[in-house]
Amino acid sequence: MPRPTGRVLTLLELLQSGGTRTVAELADRLGVQGRTVRRYVDQLIDLDVPVESVRGRYGGYRLSPGYRLPPLMLSDDEALAVLLGLVAGRRAGLTTTQHTANETASAKIRRVLPKHIARRLDAFLESLAFTEQPGEFDTPGAGVLLTLADAVRHHRPVSIRYTDRDGRRSERTLHAYGIVTHSGRWYVTGTDPEIGEDRTFRLDRIADARTLPGSFEAPAGPDPAQRVLSGFATANYRHEVTLRIHGTVEQIRAHLPASVASLEEHEPAACEDRTTERWMRVELRAERLDWLPPVLASLDRPFVIERPDELRDLVVELADRLASYARQA
Repeated sequence: MPRPTGRVLTLLELLQSGGTRTVAELADRLGVQGRTVRRYVDQLIDLDVPVESVRGRYGGYRLSPGYRLPPLMLSDDEALAVLLGLVAGRRAGLTTTQHTANETASAKIRRVLPKHIARRLDAFLESLAFTEQPGEFDTPGAGVLLTLADAVRHHRPVSIRYTDRDGRRSERTLHAYGIVTHSGRWYVTGTDPEIGEDRTFRLDRIADARTLPGSFEAPAGPDPAQRVLSGFATANYRHEVTLRIHGTVEQIRAHLPASVASLEEHEPAACEDRTTERWMRVELRAERLDWLPPVLASLDRPFVIERPDELRDLVVELADRLASYARQA
């Protein structure tokens, strides 16, 4: 049978998980009577833990919002989840400009963990290996990230100071729909009200963001992630490529994802199966074309190059090289 002190700590852990807990719920989780729950709450209050009493039909107890509780209590699974999240975020570039925050947060969690749990977690992290080296990414400032997130949530216009890839600086107003992470980078997508068009900006290129008065209505249609991927596929690059490929959507998307190419899927007839191979139009933009012939070869599907002629020449050159390699003894 758990000791009273153990039940008080369990009560504290339940309250730390957030929300309002009814007396009946707490009594059931602790295996005690309702009056015992109230006594345990009084003990927490005596320890200066700010437990609030919530009246009403759905009332009960909760911790005061925003209070930083000194004793951080994590189960083995919770501690592992937090530390793995920190490791994964650091490797994927999903951190802010405060690079040390990840390391100091990990150190603080390790410092408050019981020794037997800390040893097990350290053993796990030391034995963990990755198949890819971590990338080097420019990261956004925490202030910019949080300001944009607040603007997205409350549909507030935001002013940003932005530097584009050519080094040109500008100040813009944005109706931000969402924040998206893609390939280790942070992006914000929304409408530029001055031109009435969707825009996507890299957060690490935003020097400052401030919320403006007013509000806006978020449009219906694709979600923020879809808008970002569509923006990548239709970005203004040197070459415009149009192909027709015979295959299924899955076969094509395995080599030309939505962030690279837009795919025009023709509606199949009533008697046709959606998984049936058919001719589909694929459009993409690229600064260089030399990476496309190997991709088309790996597709191993019939294709037609509509434009540009330069791509057709590159595909023929690749085919000739492969044929010459194959003929060698």
